[in-house]
Amino acid sequence: MMPIRLINQLNSWFSRIPYSPIALLGRFAIAATFWKSGQTKIDGLAIDLINGEWTLGWPTLRPLAIILFKEEYQLPWLAPEWAALLAAVAEHLFPLLLLLGLATRLSAFSLLIMTMVIQLWVYPHAYPLHGVWAAVLLLLMQRGAGIISVDHWLAHRRPPSR
Repeated sequence: MMPIRLINQLNSWFSRIPYSPIALLGRFAIAATFWKSGQTKIDGLAIDLINGEWTLGWPTLRPLAIILFKEEYQLPWLAPEWAALLAAVAEHLFPLLLLLGLATRLSAFSLLIMTMVIQLWVYPHAYPLHGVWAAVLLLLMQRGAGIISVDHWLAHRRPPSR
């Protein structure tokens, strides 16, 4: 009887963990993952808040990024030049939106599509890692950004509908 009571008590405590800090951690972690990948594809703009690296300038696509898409990734339905450019833009835009908590569900969905492409056509053996990404992104799609977000602020600034 004691273990059941302890498990019930733990479940009760765990159920009180507020969602918003979990969402913020998930948004930060997944944004950092994609942002760091995007940074490897460009020159001229480097922002790493953790390491304190700042190089502000106009970003340009690295030639190595195109070579990577041509030789390693080999997406069958998109030219390597376009794939590299689209990936670099997406890996900067959607993480930034996630960090702000702005258009969170759309950003999470977009990164989930990228995750699926990476899983299916680029690194099919990396399913444990991609599964974690997908779980975080699906949670954000389902529950949103939480109260620590621009989405929440915007939703509560609208006049009430009649």
